[in-house]
Amino acid sequence: MSDIENKEIPLPEKEEGAQKNIEAKEEAATPEEAKKLFEAAKSRLLNINNWNKICGKASSTFTLTDENGNETNGPPKVGYHFKIDIPVPATKTGDGHDWVRIEAIEEKETPEEDREFIMIRVRPSGNPLNEDSDVAHFFSDKATSNFVVFREKNVVTAAVLGRNEMANTNSSTGIFDTLRNAIVGTGAVAGFANPQWKSLVNSLLGKS
Repeated sequence: MSDIENKEIPLPEKEEGAQKNIEAKEEAATPEEAKKLFEAAKSRLLNINNWNKICGKASSTFTLTDENGNETNGPPKVGYHFKIDIPVPATKTGDGHDWVRIEAIEEKETPEEDREFIMIRVRPSGNPLNEDSDVAHFFSDKATSNFVVFREKNVVTAAVLGRNEMANTNSSTGIFDTLRNAIVGTGAVAGFANPQWKSLVNSLLGKS
């Protein structure tokens, strides 16, 4: 279980498939310093287009787009997409990319408990650049990725929390897409992307 579960963060219930909890923490000397760290981490979280730069050259490339798939510098909004380039062969459905849609952005501050968080939740989606209704991602659309920065008193936590992760094997665009998604999705469930997510959560907190 994640250390930040049951902290008023609205995470999807586990229904089927796998889940992952990738976290990093930083403890500041005072709550005031922790608040500054939180704000810096929040700024990095919201700068989607910079994620691959702070994660390193081996990571996937994340590009924020609007509802129609047009690239934008943000800020992210519900209904926008991430266009993702991962270092494996891509699908026809995604026109060379994996796609997710932002379905929630939530922030909350609880002063009486000296606690605050911001969360971005994304879900695999169709490719907004074409009319194909197929999910253009190696996970099915039952999966979510929840990107969180959370502060409680002096401690700031960054996390990537995956829920209901299952390979997307329902592509109608051919055996290649189906096979590719099965292989990549199974690998993701097994943890091949964990080093990238660990790099991201550390980088959100300003760690090298």
